[in-house]
Amino acid sequence: MSNSETAGKKVVLGRIGKAHGVRGWVRLDSFTTPVDRILEYPELQTELNGNSGTLRIDASRRQPKRLLVHFVGYDSPEISRALAGTEVWISSSELPKLDPGSYYWHELVGLEVSNLKGEIFGTVTGLLDTGANDVLLVQPSARSCDERERLIPYLTGQVVKKVSLSNASLIVDWDIGYLS
Repeated sequence: MSNSETAGKKVVLGRIGKAHGVRGWVRLDSFTTPVDRILEYPELQTELNGNSGTLRIDASRRQPKRLLVHFVGYDSPEISRALAGTEVWISSSELPKLDPGSYYWHELVGLEVSNLKGEIFGTVTGLLDTGANDVLLVQPSARSCDERERLIPYLTGQVVKKVSLSNASLIVDWDIGYLS
């Protein structure tokens, strides 16, 4: 799947939290790494009361686990409270291109995972950042060899042998009996 084929795919970058202070600032839980990378996208898409819209960040401050941000036009806590709990996203076409063989997490979600023996484990439903390496969350599917949920380290070359976005598949060097 090329970047042009994924253009327009929604990539959730964070979730707006509670209003903070008296000037309309809100907490922003960023799903990016590092946390403040979300600030590279000052215009974020959201949906509020069934209507899609754009929020523009005009100021921000870093906190230990999240950000505080101010959006243009949200100048009081009463107005900003309406944003609490809403996700913010960008289009995948706005993401920087990666080197060949590198993938964004959202590109891996939905891929079918099988091992070198052709045993199908299920589908990638998410990834975890453990600090040492990323870990694939693999849920069983109708085509799975068993009903086990698996956590498989995303170690290119060692465990992850082949990623094919065009075939929606991921091949791993992982035995069916390994504990996850």
